[in-house]
Amino acid sequence: MKNKTIQKDDRRYWFSLFLVAVMIVMCACGATEESHRNIEVNETAQEEVPASDTAEGERTLTETMAASDSDIKESISGEDGLERIEEQILLEQENIKITALEMVEDSIWGKGIKLLVENDSDKNIGVGCNALIVNDYMLSDLFSTSVAAGKKANEVIYMSSGQLEAAGISNVGQIEIYFHIYDSDSWDTLFDSDATVITTTAYESMDNVLEIDGQELYAQNGIRIVGQYVDDNSFWGTAVLLYIENASGKRVGINCDNMSVNGFMVTPLFSSTVYDGKKAFDDITLLSTELEENGINSVEDIEVNFHIYDAETYESIADTGAISFHVN
Repeated sequence: MKNKTIQKDDRRYWFSLFLVAVMIVMCACGATEESHRNIEVNETAQEEVPASDTAEGERTLTETMAASDSDIKESISGEDGLERIEEQILLEQENIKITALEMVEDSIWGKGIKLLVENDSDKNIGVGCNALIVNDYMLSDLFSTSVAAGKKANEVIYMSSGQLEAAGISNVGQIEIYFHIYDSDSWDTLFDSDATVITTTAYESMDNVLEIDGQELYAQNGIRIVGQYVDDNSFWGTAVLLYIENASGKRVGINCDNMSVNGFMVTPLFSSTVYDGKKAFDDITLLSTELEENGINSVEDIEVNFHIYDAETYESIADTGAISFHVN
């Protein structure tokens, strides 16, 4: 009996092992099928989202970010890359009104302010500028217009692109204009305006600090003059570029005389007015005919006297005597 019981127990034991083995295999197969199903789902998903769609999504994200950057830039410069201003009245006096309309740009003349000049007076008038100041730098202007009595005119005050570049100004943030109004028939002055100030959308990021290289020629009375370099492409011939700072508390004028180049006397063409707290790049122009007559092919050694005066009272501030410097 004992042997039979052992045999029955053995059969149950091996049967149990067989059942366990079958269950393990079934589980393994189920897991494998689930794994295959997961792989098939993933592959189907990948097939449903082509690579081109993924790339398109990346492009969309990039374009969205770029559009955001563009919106920020446009808030400063606008779509055309120009700084923007609000339309505003700059002057309204004696039945004469000047309104700033917008910033414009010309391929030759550079950036400018478009103006509407309205003359409701009984006189024919001329309008010019006593001073044009951008980001605290004095600029030369060629602005002049005539408006008959009872008429209007659209005009542009241009900011010299060469002078903006010399001053390192790419972002025009603040423009100060001092208008000169006169009778265009008699040339009598009607009035000179105080500063009219225009701020642009680039005001917070405007350029007004520049490292100045060159030889310091004068630094007294709150006035600094630095000789920088020779420009052989000046309109009238050759020019010596000067950088001028005025912290004197006065509006100053500067001119020069007794100038020699490489030991030969020449006639300097130079007169500069710099308002208090402002800076300027200006040049001493040398006539090409005089340089040729003296056989001067290269400007190297310069000697010059500066006369500095109060531009409102014409009282002398300083006469420097001869200042010598060498320009490479």
